[in-house]
Amino acid sequence: MNIKPLFDRVVLKIEKEQTTNVGGIFLPDMSKEKSQIAIVVSVGDGGNVDGKNVEMKVRVGDRVLFSKFAGTEFKYDGEDLLIIKQTDILAIIGKEE
Repeated sequence: MNIKPLFDRVVLKIEKEQTTNVGGIFLPDMSKEKSQIAIVVSVGDGGNVDGKNVEMKVRVGDRVLFSKFAGTEFKYDGEDLLIIKQTDILAIIGKEE
């Protein structure tokens, strides 16, 4: 992907929502909630943001949970993407320390 976010921003590819629930019942588009889980596709360099030194904690390929109303959605090369600040990422999912 040829997008490089600036400073403390991160570009995410939002995971698709499930079309059925646990019991196998089909969910129409109106009743589905937008997924808050995404894959990191590009990361800014961090640096000095608002007078504070910012170290980037996420890496390309990380699966993350982000704030519900964070960022700006956009389309690029036919993909739905989201650009957010690193502080709007709540957790890295599935990474063992």
